Amino acid sequence: MIRVLVVDEVRTICEMISTVLRSEPDLEVVGCASSLDEAALYLGQCELAVVNASMANEASVRLVRGLRRLAPQVKLVVMGLAHTEQAMAQCLEAGVAGYVWQDSSVDELLQRLHAAAHAENLVMPSLAGTLMSYVTAPVGMGEAGIDRCPPHNLTRREREVLGLLRQGMTNQEIAGILVIELGTVKNHVHNILRKLKVSSRRDAVHVSRLAGLWTGEHAALAMPRRPEIRTDRPALYSRVVGVSN
Repeated sequence: MIRVLVVDEVRTICEMISTVLRSEPDLEVVGCASSLDEAALYLGQCELAVVNASMANEASVRLVRGLRRLAPQVKLVVMGLAHTEQAMAQCLEAGVAGYVWQDSSVDELLQRLHAAAHAENLVMPSLAGTLMSYVTAPVGMGEAGIDRCPPHNLTRREREVLGLLRQGMTNQEIAGILVIELGTVKNHVHNILRKLKVSSRRDAVHVSRLAGLWTGEHAALAMPRRPEIRTDRPALYSRVVGVSN
């Protein structure tokens, strides 16, 4: 059962959305909130929060960021998103897990909710081009004054570290695989977050995935290089360990 919180500043709309979601057998609506303070009462009881972004754009962004700050473990799906790059970029920057356009159907909303609940990055075809242009834009480009470094500006080692972050590895595990100091790993992670203009490892992986870092030649560059084990000098090995052939 997927527990969902519905957030909309208009109580009537909030209750209407809740009624629709309750008709789904695998969705449980834990509450209906019309403000951030009211939403805070339910955040500990849900995995997903549906936020209606049809209100003024700045108010929507503040609400989403407030929810993320209070409950980073809750996945947010924004519905009613305007067909503008600025609206999309601000929601992406805020770290939402799914998007639904203003003119999307109820079926599309349900599809996005299920995708977010199962950690699937389901990107609508109409949104994919905008996302790609946003995350790969050179510094100084993009709307809302957001500057982001494209993943191809990462060094080879930073790509390798990012590839291991993508696999959910800790700094200690990364240090062991790449045979480098733990402090060096921390420096690489810090540089990755700084270059991609994100605040968490999860967001760094998310942005790089949307930018296509894990496909084609970019994926090859991001694959960590394993330490080489030389096996072509048995005579030298024998002399070192005192074993004769």
